[in-house]
Amino acid sequence: MAGRGIDTLLVSAPENIFYLTGLDHWGYFAPHVLVVPADGEMILLTRAMEKVTIANQVRNARFEGHHDGETVADLLGRVLSGRLGSVGIESWSSGLPHGLAEALKQRLTASRWVDASGVIDDIRMVKSPAEQALMRATAKVSDAGARAAIEAIAEGASERHVAAEAERAMIEAGGTFPGFGPFIRSTRRLGEEHTTWTSDRFGAGEAVFLELTGCVARYHAPLGRLIHVGHAAKETYEMAALTADAFAAVVGAMRDGVLFRDVYAAWQGVVDRAGLSHYRRHHCGYVVGIGVPPSWTGGNKVTGLRRDSDIVLKTGMSFHVLSWLMGTGRGDFFMSNAVLLGPSGAEVLTRTPSGVTVR
Repeated sequence: MAGRGIDTLLVSAPENIFYLTGLDHWGYFAPHVLVVPADGEMILLTRAMEKVTIANQVRNARFEGHHDGETVADLLGRVLSGRLGSVGIESWSSGLPHGLAEALKQRLTASRWVDASGVIDDIRMVKSPAEQALMRATAKVSDAGARAAIEAIAEGASERHVAAEAERAMIEAGGTFPGFGPFIRSTRRLGEEHTTWTSDRFGAGEAVFLELTGCVARYHAPLGRLIHVGHAAKETYEMAALTADAFAAVVGAMRDGVLFRDVYAAWQGVVDRAGLSHYRRHHCGYVVGIGVPPSWTGGNKVTGLRRDSDIVLKTGMSFHVLSWLMGTGRGDFFMSNAVLLGPSGAEVLTRTPSGVTVR
């Protein structure tokens, strides 16, 4: 805040409010604002009906609630009376509707308004030892869900049944609700990026796309697999080996101080050397950790391992690393895992077998 000249920061992104206070509930559908002053106590403002939950979960901020006939902006106008100096708002927060932003500016007297997007998000990218332990615990929940889902896949089984088994296993393994539900799509819907289960039943020869994550204390460790029903085509095995090699290249390139773009180049290099230089991806993975519905990406943006990214890897960062070779003309395969850049180097957290699996 000092670096950006911010006297009072108004935090509205649910992920960032959770990071600073530990508030973990389904109430984020309604706007929350956490007031972070340069000095003094934080104040958390939301609907008055959340009083009990916040009293039970939040120890480091004073609660102020508004009734449903007013907005959090009305309440802020009363609580923060007088000139505030420079005020920072998270302009790109999913928790800050345009109308609320306008109302805040009308009700608060500020010497200057500052876009504070990224102030907290950038800090969150590097996980503390305690957060790294949560990532490892979450990965075990992810593996439990993947194991149950894969065991449920069979000719005649439905996508809905597979989803139910995955959710059951993750809850029983100690997980809570994740930012996304499991993505389960069979052959005719493989290209649908963010749709999930239907009542469709699997037929022999189909490929089933499976991508899911467990969630422990709002931390996420996603993984993805492509499962085959009955049999897999011969070219699938070649593509699976290439996918594994490219994934290993990414993990091998992940070191403290390396640029994100160089990690992507390691993945692309394996693909190019295999004769697929025409094939490009928008990224080979992205930062994960804290997530609040409707996303496990940590907010409404994706911080990816992209070919043009100058972001520097740091110990403590965690990623969903994807090795995706679909529509290459030489067969299809896909795998992904949660990977943590820990004190001893890159650590693959999710352990579900990643080779060709036929059910």
